[in-house]
Amino acid sequence: MHRFLILLMLQFLVLPVFSQTDGSLIDKVELKTFEALVDYIKATEARDSVELDPSRFDYFEKAQVYGITYWSDSLRVKGFLLQPKKPGKYPAIIYNRGGSLEFGSLTHPIASIGLGELSRFAHRGYVIAASQYRGNGGGEGQEEYGGRDINDVLNLIPLLASQPKADTSKLGMFGWSRGSMTSFLTLKRTDKIKAMAIGGPSTDISRSAVDDPLLDEWWAEFIPNYNVNKKEVLKKRSAIYWVHELPKTVPILILQGENDTAIYTDYTLDFAKELSKHKVPYRLVKYVGGTHSLKEFRDAYFGELFAWFENYLK
Repeated sequence: MHRFLILLMLQFLVLPVFSQTDGSLIDKVELKTFEALVDYIKATEARDSVELDPSRFDYFEKAQVYGITYWSDSLRVKGFLLQPKKPGKYPAIIYNRGGSLEFGSLTHPIASIGLGELSRFAHRGYVIAASQYRGNGGGEGQEEYGGRDINDVLNLIPLLASQPKADTSKLGMFGWSRGSMTSFLTLKRTDKIKAMAIGGPSTDISRSAVDDPLLDEWWAEFIPNYNVNKKEVLKKRSAIYWVHELPKTVPILILQGENDTAIYTDYTLDFAKELSKHKVPYRLVKYVGGTHSLKEFRDAYFGELFAWFENYLK
């Protein structure tokens, strides 16, 4: 009897380990209204108030939107899943948010691309998965700005594969600002992506660290070994140094505002030269007067995004 109880206890100890499969859903909460989203953010992120611009959420209730928690490296990571309301099978897109920590997150008011814009994508006929990255949005762990948090993006691939509406044989990826860095780091580690798009592209953060010393101080707080080997850490996260490692079968759409003071146009032009040199297919669209978020040209750049992904995923 004593032996039986010990075996039973061991079974209970082992079961949770087997259930923590990377990319598996822990919970999925449907957010049917803008007000439901606000309540969800307050509850999951322990925020007293939520400041979101309702004008950016015209498509929110035209799509199915879910707040999700999923496993990544045995951590409970938060994110969102969006899909068309109509039944069917749709191409899938992973969206990689910008900013760091809570700043610029999917639920932050200044996010270049937030849930309002992603619902517009879903309504168009895509299943979208987006991570807040570990440690953010009420999730566990600590993000590393291009370190082990890349696993949080890679683990969205099996998560999408488990969704009945998602056709992961037609999988794209889209990232803004820091999210473009995340996208390139992800692209190096999977052959599942068919096409990619990036906006306000962060492709050389070693250059950004020189131009903005505040970034240098900020990153030192949460990037592992930053002050031990800064040069190598920055180079590892800067795609311009390893363009030759990028696949030549994944076309890249690049959206750049000419008045972007976060990512200067010269950075992007230099990156484009490297893409050309190594024969990586791309299209660069520059917007005269456009800022980092390109909020002045949302309809125009969404037209570019829709045409891009419809060409390569549909």
